[in-house]
Amino acid sequence: MITLSLIGIGTGNPGHLTAEAARELNAADLILLPRKGEEKSDLADIRHLILSQILTAPVPVAEYDVPQRADQTDYLGAVNDWHDAIAAVWLDAITARLPQGGTVALMVWGDPSLYDSTLRIAARLPDVAVRVIPGITSLQVLTAAHAIPLNTLAAPVTITTGRQLRDHGWPEGTTTLAVMLDKGGAFTTIDPIDTHIWWGAYVGMPQQALVHGPLAKVSDDILATRARLRAEHGWIMDIYLMRRGGDV
Repeated sequence: MITLSLIGIGTGNPGHLTAEAARELNAADLILLPRKGEEKSDLADIRHLILSQILTAPVPVAEYDVPQRADQTDYLGAVNDWHDAIAAVWLDAITARLPQGGTVALMVWGDPSLYDSTLRIAARLPDVAVRVIPGITSLQVLTAAHAIPLNTLAAPVTITTGRQLRDHGWPEGTTTLAVMLDKGGAFTTIDPIDTHIWWGAYVGMPQQALVHGPLAKVSDDILATRARLRAEHGWIMDIYLMRRGGDV
């Protein structure tokens, strides 16, 4: 029997790990650790750093190369094929290291429940029991970094993606919009009038960068900062919250 524990690790800060996450990592028989190429090698380094601070005894680590997603017009089809490929890599690594079964841990940025496909990939594994250890999300770290509440008084919040914002615009019926997985600048496609933005890159990490203000005034600054940081680090993870109306 294989048990796969998906462990939310926050946004790269070892201090974000919960006590439950630390216990689960120490109890594992195997830890899967993804590699995403040389440009994103520091993502693997951060995971190794977390393990060096959390593990009280050696636990075997199996590194694997994450398959590349095909660049095709059928976005959902490409993602499903990509998830199939990742699941196959996981299964190969697990069966090679734990032929008699055991507990496998996989560290997930933020929390596996919020715009993350790890649970969907895990569902493809036959005869594997899945457990989730919740973690701090980038959205929580963003609002904490800017010292703002997520919602206005008694009002809803919509969480969406850059792709959805580009394709469909500002959702009706909401004054607060949180945007994740934006390849860059989706906020430039909406009317900036009466809109405030709180943006953050690498939130919670040493290289954290924050910009906030009226969207019409800070949009260009965010784009320039994002381009500079991406060129400097070779990758970027950013997120932002936008709000319309007088209550900012």
